[in-house]
Amino acid sequence: MNVQTIENGYHYNVMRRAIELIDQSSETLTLDDLARKMDMSPAHFQRLFSAWVGVSPKRFQQYLTLGHAKALLKNRFTTLETALATGLSGSGRLHDLFLRWEAMSPGDYARDGKGLTISWGWFESPFGPALMMGTDKGICGIGFAAETSVEHAMEDLTSRWPDADFVEDPMRLRPWALAAFGSEGALDEAPLYLIGAPFQIKVWEALLSIPSGHVTTYSEIAKAIGNPRAVRAVGTAVGRNPISWLIPCHRALRKSGGLGGYHWGLPVKRAMLAYESARLDDAVA
Repeated sequence: MNVQTIENGYHYNVMRRAIELIDQSSETLTLDDLARKMDMSPAHFQRLFSAWVGVSPKRFQQYLTLGHAKALLKNRFTTLETALATGLSGSGRLHDLFLRWEAMSPGDYARDGKGLTISWGWFESPFGPALMMGTDKGICGIGFAAETSVEHAMEDLTSRWPDADFVEDPMRLRPWALAAFGSEGALDEAPLYLIGAPFQIKVWEALLSIPSGHVTTYSEIAKAIGNPRAVRAVGTAVGRNPISWLIPCHRALRKSGGLGGYHWGLPVKRAMLAYESARLDDAVA
């Protein structure tokens, strides 16, 4: 393990501790408070936090509140039917990459991945350690371990395609990982390969139409796919989304403005919404 890897691991753990403190606090923490708890100078902590999270500690705290989720639902709610009809997704993605995708046939899906070779590898992301999986056609899985464990994330994704052959090959996936998490000099495209039942794929396709920095509700997704009564089934399909972040299930909220659940932990969902909202506001300002 080289010095850079050790340093990145140390910095990630510092940022994780800081985000946990912010998430658990009932009041806004000052830069001095956070820096002192991390045993850093305020200036150093501010630079490190902004580099890893994408925004300052103060801005991040503003975007983590339930009030912010409700404001998103009020001011940045996108009716999916309109988005699908007008191409809003393409023009509003902002920092998102253009995503080329295709879906596995229902017959192949029914075979539980038999005959499919899936490469996997671990990568750093703005939301903690990310497990990426992919076939020769594109990314088929992204999971996060910040709120669970690397073992749980691996077991979770591999269990979705139990008869596939899994091969550790991070170098093959690295260009897609760099593109997925917006690294400088990355590819312009992160292709996706959706492996799911037909109903699930319809739900995931609808999620891809939600612009970055905006949100929708489970009931709106149900309407957009032509099955307005299937809200509970939609919620289940959202929860089974295997390509987190790129298929933005984190943008689905309850009608009340509540965050609802999130497969990889609510702090990760809050961080994703905060990250997108802050970048959208910076671009508009």
